[in-house]
Amino acid sequence: MSNFVRVTGAAAALAFAAPLCAQEAEEASGWIQIEGLYKGDAVAVVSGGLDRGARLLGNGELTAEADLARFGWTGAHAKLHLLSVHGGDPNNLAGTMQGIDNIEAAPDRTKVYEIWLEQSFAGDRAALLVGMADLNADFYQNDAAGLLIAPAFGIGSELASTGPNGPSIFPSTALAARLRVSPSENSYVKAALFNAKAGVLGDRGGVDLKMRDGALAIAEAGIAADGKLALGYWRYTERQPDIRLVDAAGDPRRDVAQGVYLLAEKRLAGSGEAGRQVNGFVRLGLSDGDTTPYRAGWQAGILVDGVFAGREGTQLSFGVNQAYLSRKYRLNGRDAGTPWGHAETGFELTYSHPLSPYLTVQPDVQYILNPSADPSIRDAVIVGARFTVTVPGS
Repeated sequence: MSNFVRVTGAAAALAFAAPLCAQEAEEASGWIQIEGLYKGDAVAVVSGGLDRGARLLGNGELTAEADLARFGWTGAHAKLHLLSVHGGDPNNLAGTMQGIDNIEAAPDRTKVYEIWLEQSFAGDRAALLVGMADLNADFYQNDAAGLLIAPAFGIGSELASTGPNGPSIFPSTALAARLRVSPSENSYVKAALFNAKAGVLGDRGGVDLKMRDGALAIAEAGIAADGKLALGYWRYTERQPDIRLVDAAGDPRRDVAQGVYLLAEKRLAGSGEAGRQVNGFVRLGLSDGDTTPYRAGWQAGILVDGVFAGREGTQLSFGVNQAYLSRKYRLNGRDAGTPWGHAETGFELTYSHPLSPYLTVQPDVQYILNPSADPSIRDAVIVGARFTVTVPGS
């Protein structure tokens, strides 16, 4: 079956079922929230990159969150999140290091993406979460960057590229324990331990229960009042392979893998009431540069809510991201005959328009300057469209 049939067929089925599912959800009791989501993307490289062409890809999600107070367990709630990814690989055409579509994943899989239990304490001033959880849902996250499709706006590449097979982010999470404390109404501190090796039910190899690769420790503290200002730090408990240096036996040297990041988000125009509102964000991340191809990266942009008066839900966003390659990674390229440059830079402009309460269309344009920091790859121009079908919960 073609990717086109699978993507459009799944979207059409969800769109048809959405009103019925919403009605059933409304009739359900309020202790459980069930929601469905399907994203279908059409992406084309129209200039530059490695090759021209188009790809179709899709991402279906089903989530259920339950308030366990229904059963007498005060302050506790649980979540189950199912994920199905399928379709083509547009970045094989674009040839970037950071990727161009945040739902691109290989191979095609249906999996249990998240399953966790969270217990609140002290009147919701603190909470402990245990289970399979998405790191990026709690850490290294800006609401104002949420509409942008390029993966670098989700989590900095200097962290996303670490670990045996990536940290606990899309498309695979890991076992985790996370503690959140809110000293005041507008401040927070979060800390977590994630299994260093991501893997869920549905992945090849499944869940790693032995944690032989250690853990990823991460902490973030911030202030959130009419915006956000936060500082984060991450570090692996086990030393990770050096990307260049080897020991006496010829094996990669083991180094400390760690990094820091800074997040800032601010309302630039408009108010919290209905109407047009403009929010800006900027982020900076630094890593050790010994265990990852990236030494640093930054992202910045704006999000405009209420683009058209009287048309609720319209959004426009523009973002810029840049990833700086580490010295060791560039030396590896030089030794292999590829004199890599210092950075890859991406620009993105995207607009989201609701066609109905259940269907949103989002055209997107990206320009990638110096893809993979490889001088042999021409700057890439990418155009695409995302169709999002939502099934609202109760």
